[in-house]
Amino acid sequence: MQVPPRDGDPEITPEIVADHGLTPEEYEKVLKIMGRDPTFTELGVFSAMWSEHCGYKNSKRLLRLLPTQAPWVIQGPGENAGVIDVGDGYALAFKIESHNHPSAVEPYQGAAT
Repeated sequence: MQVPPRDGDPEITPEIVADHGLTPEEYEKVLKIMGRDPTFTELGVFSAMWSEHCGYKNSKRLLRLLPTQAPWVIQGPGENAGVIDVGDGYALAFKIESHNHPSAVEPYQGAAT
């Protein structure tokens, strides 16, 4: 099934895909998921959801390298921040904040601040 473009929507070109922050491989995944070419709006949805801002596109693989279970891990994944025991009664909290630009307001900015 092909969805006709809405009036005024640009043709989806490699440049438009790149402008949305998607790699050619990611665009191929969009095509596979949808089984058709996305509309301009649908492309924007994938762009926002797969951005660093919403999906930790670039940092997810690095976050997976951090220890999640150890005697010094007080709070691992699943909460708002990780906490580790650094000794002498002190703990250190780590948090990645990527939600300074609400997606509905600024979907492409990601972790810009």
